[in-house]
Amino acid sequence: MAIWQYFLLAFSVVLGGGLALFYTRRGARDWENYLPYLLSFSGAYLLGIAAMELMPTVFNDPHSHTGVWVLGGFMVQLLLESLSQGVEHGHVHAHRHAGRGYAFTILLGLGVHALLEGLPLGAVTDVVGHAHAHTDGNHLLWGIVLHKIPAAFALALLLRSSDFSGAFIWACLLFFAILSPLGSVIGELVSIDAEWTRRTLALVVGGFLHISTTIIFEADAGRHHGISPIKFGVVLAGILIAYFTAH
Repeated sequence: MAIWQYFLLAFSVVLGGGLALFYTRRGARDWENYLPYLLSFSGAYLLGIAAMELMPTVFNDPHSHTGVWVLGGFMVQLLLESLSQGVEHGHVHAHRHAGRGYAFTILLGLGVHALLEGLPLGAVTDVVGHAHAHTDGNHLLWGIVLHKIPAAFALALLLRSSDFSGAFIWACLLFFAILSPLGSVIGELVSIDAEWTRRTLALVVGGFLHISTTIIFEADAGRHHGISPIKFGVVLAGILIAYFTAH
């Protein structure tokens, strides 16, 4: 990966977390009106690139047990969510005066996912060849970036609402910020063949499917089995942008 791509991955976390701290310092709560739409857009874009770009890549070998790895990624994300408290979906469940063990548990869930999703960024060329891999890698990169901004926003908001200090929150954000770039570096340095790279990407696709569908199906908090016209439009826009950037 290029230097700017590593920077973009890390900056997306700093941006999302910084915005959360800025809003809480001002006492403004209008973010509550916009965060669900940003989450819906990022979830729809993740779903779009997973279905139209990443899944065709990981399923291009009929002899691989790719479906098992996709389901494995889905199940892994279920387990990680029990640690992260659903922060990757924008959930904020504040625990007043919680100890640092609470924050470290959330970081563990988010961190393992961030590390895993960074691995195929560094090794995607082994799967599909250099020309197509550059396209796949960029789509995966932008999907991760769009996912990290609201996730970092929710993480910073959760830690702030749980009465952690600003210095501790920034330390957590910076740790979170380096994990996906670190995963990408590991993916580049560790010598794994195309088959294992495909399996790693399949794990990430499974996690993306869980996260994106959970975000979309949660829809509007005040509705049952429904979605507002605005949110439907946001989801449609995310899928359309994924389509036009993938073709």
